[in-house]
Amino acid sequence: MPTVKFTYALKRFFPLLKETPAQGSSLSDILQSIDQQYPGIQSYIVDEKGSLRKHVNIFIDGELIKDREKLSDSFSENSEVFIMQALSGG
Repeated sequence: MPTVKFTYALKRFFPLLKETPAQGSSLSDILQSIDQQYPGIQSYIVDEKGSLRKHVNIFIDGELIKDREKLSDSFSENSEVFIMQALSGG
């Protein structure tokens, strides 16, 4: 099953975050799976339409996902999914 990792900055909002195995056949399924363990994290990551929020990036096996709207990027059983806040500023 894919492993979900989180940037340290997300611990400010979810202090118990840790590397988490997640089940699902889609990225949306994975987000629902981790939301069961960390209630509210899914709404932090995606908006009410299910699209990735602007301040969040997701990498699958080191590659930034391409589909921020439908989260249709593929992954394997052994994939590493890394969720992080996008950085901005100047």
